[in-house]
Amino acid sequence: MRSLVLEGARRLAWREVPEPRRRHEREALVRPLAVATCDLDQPMIFGQTPFQFPIHLGHECVAEVVEGPEGFAPGDRVVVPFQISCGTCERCLRGLTGSCTTVRPLSMYGFGGLGGDWGGMLSDLALVPYAEAMLVRLPEGVDPAVVPSAADNIPDGWRAVAPALADLPAADVLVVAGGGARSIPLYAVDVALALGAASVTYVDTDAGRLAVAQELGARVVEGKPEPSLGTFPVTVDGTATPDGLVATLRLTDWGGRCTSIGQLEPEGRLPLFELYTRGVHLHIGRAMARPLIPAILDLAAAGRLRPQLVTSATVAWEDAPEALLEPATKLVLSRAGGELG
Repeated sequence: MRSLVLEGARRLAWREVPEPRRRHEREALVRPLAVATCDLDQPMIFGQTPFQFPIHLGHECVAEVVEGPEGFAPGDRVVVPFQISCGTCERCLRGLTGSCTTVRPLSMYGFGGLGGDWGGMLSDLALVPYAEAMLVRLPEGVDPAVVPSAADNIPDGWRAVAPALADLPAADVLVVAGGGARSIPLYAVDVALALGAASVTYVDTDAGRLAVAQELGARVVEGKPEPSLGTFPVTVDGTATPDGLVATLRLTDWGGRCTSIGQLEPEGRLPLFELYTRGVHLHIGRAMARPLIPAILDLAAAGRLRPQLVTSATVAWEDAPEALLEPATKLVLSRAGGELG
């Protein structure tokens, strides 16, 4: 079968690889139908991450079941979480599916050696090891090309705001973007408004993303996070820089909640005494995708989440090597091709 391989910076090619096969009844073979770019995919493609080549790309996926365990029939459409999880270990039962103890740490699709030997979803077929625990059925009427990011980036946006809004209902939310995270801050805007935030303010330097945030319902501010914005009970740092995190923390209200979507820098300085005196809660860590996917799909099916507004373009599967070299907020590679309606 074919798989799209990132062989070096900006070097993408379809390659013939061995076809996966089921080894036991918990496994499934799936055929990817729509694969979206993660916010880390293009930095990987452009050689801006520490991840080692080669990388079999693709980890945000809606697929159809080819062979599956009991409860899944051929042709069933499913979201495949990007993290490998057994569903039965102590961590999985606590919702920490990205830290499953049954598999090696950081096991996931689409990250090369960092994620283990699981391959990528930009392939003709993919093996899902704990299928009855991992796979989530796509609701009737939901276009596969609309929600492949339910496998990763939409849960990332969800966890950035949902726990804080559960503690602080109807709070005002600040989302700071402008860095490496292109789509996750926009998903955080969408989720925050769907979950009842009183308002969402979105700060970015990119005109295209600002326009999307405004269409989603946010108040948009072009530029960098400045003290003149005031403070917010719930804040999201999507800058992926230590300086951006500090700026976002300083816009977090006393006793407020700040979530950093992620950092690739090995270290950075924080205003610790200031955070201590103001009682700011900081969460930084990886998203745990699998437990969040059902609620996300339910809201998407009801029209309360609109991930299609974040998608820059939907392009044909065969055009992936060329399309992935063009900077974009969110690309969807679809076997059907065409544009989202």
